Order: sequence, then C-alpha cells, then structure tokens
Amino acid sequence: MLIGLLVVLLVLGLILGGAYLFQRKLIYLPSTGTVAPANEVLPGARDVSFVASDGVRLRGWYLPARATVAGEPAATVLVAAGNGGDRSLRAPLASALAERGLSVLLFDYRGYGDSEGSPSEEGLLRDARAAHDFLVGELGAPADELRYFGESLGAAVLTRLAAERPPAAMVLRSPFTELADVAARQYPFLPARWLLKDRFPVAELARRIQTPTTVVFGSADSIVPAEQSRAVAEAFPNGTAIEVPGADHNDPVLLSGNRVIDAVARR
Repeated sequence: MLIGLLVVLLVLGLILGGAYLFQRKLIYLPSTGTVAPANEVLPGARDVSFVASDGVRLRGWYLPARATVAGEPAATVLVAAGNGGDRSLRAPLASALAERGLSVLLFDYRGYGDSEGSPSEEGLLRDARAAHDFLVGELGAPADELRYFGESLGAAVLTRLAAERPPAAMVLRSPFTELADVAARQYPFLPARWLLKDRFPVAELARRIQTPTTVVFGSADSIVPAEQSRAVAEAFPNGTAIEVPGADHNDPVLLSGNRVIDAVARR
C-alpha cells in the first residue's frame, strides 16, 4: 500500500516537474529557420531587422501602404502574431491592410522564424518595444498615429505595450483574459496557476488602458473561449466587441477576413 502510494506520488512529481520545466515548449510553437525574402511573399515589402534592449536581433517585413485615402497620410499597423508559426503566415493580413491604405510591420518574436533568442513573456514585451522603436525611430512613424493589431498571444503582448505606449487605436483578435485561464482549459489535469512562469494578465491591464480597442473573436473558438474574449472587451473602458458567428480560432475569417480588416482599417 505504502509502496503504491509512493509510486503514484513519484509519477505525479515527474509529470508536474516536466510540465514546469518544459512549459514554454507547450506555450510557444514557433516555426524556426530560414524565412523567404519579403518581396517573394509580399510584393513591395522589404526585409528589416532591429535589436531588442537585451541585444537579441529580430527580423521582420515592412510593407508600405499600396493605396492612399485622399487627404490622409498612411497610418502604420504594428502586428503581433499568435503563438505559432512565423511572419509568413500573416502575409495575407498584411497584404489586405496595405490595400486599405495602411503600412504594416510584421516581425518574428525571439525564437521564431529567423529571429534570435528564446521566447518568454518578458522577452516578447522587449520585442514589441523594439518593433515600436523601429517604427518610430527608424521609419519615422508618428507614435500617436500607430495602430496595434494583436492576434491571440499577440493580443496579450500588445496589451502590455499599450499600457506603456498607447497607440491611436488597437484591435485584439481572440484575446484571452490571462494565460492561466487558457492553460486551465487546455490542461485541466494540471495546476496551471501554480506552475506558469508567464502570466499575460490581459483583462487586468485592460482596465487602465484608455485606447479605443476593438476585440474580434469567433463564437466557436475551441482554444480561447468566446466568453474570455468578450470579458476582455468589457474590461477596456473604450472597448468594443465583434463576434464572428461560427468561427474557430484559426479559421481564415479570423486571420484576414473582412471583419478583421475592417476593424483595423476603421478611421
């Protein structure tokens, strides 16, 4: 009896220890290695790179607006991707935004694509700050005219950035209330709130951000429940919710569909 109990405790300890040690392998799912040159994927785009405050070099694509709105300068959109893939997966989004008169920066977080380093919550915030610095300092984009677009995990990254450096407007696609809420749903057998190193407290931060923010989400999201995204929209003092009926987390309609593009392009 005692031996059996000890075996059970040992197995549980191994499971919990493994989950703690390798949790970032479950959270961050990058494509790594060579990324095609910008102009092979996005006509008119160019390859760019910049360095985060801790010396990590990041790489991305900058796509100038392809269309202009009469009497108005092209605004610039800083895009923060979700937890998977690399910047090439967001090429349709950038192309659609450029056709609507917006310039776009796509970049890969540390450890993603051909960017250096390994991802973490604080690391991704450094990356977002570096992308912001690049747009404002290197490209001369007015800081008070920037727009943020964050996808899932990227919504959490840009919410933290907006708390420090408010944009003109922000669109968050399928945001979670905090990372632990998603982890508890995906791994109900683990004490996620005790184990997580990275927190991403989106709803908590949202309450003190005055930026006009639109939250777009699918009613059938199997990764981030619709009620979490709705709660994020309600937490922003100037938040608006747009629910896309029947859409799941990675459906094309939520990646570069008209509801998403319209929300970002709205002036």
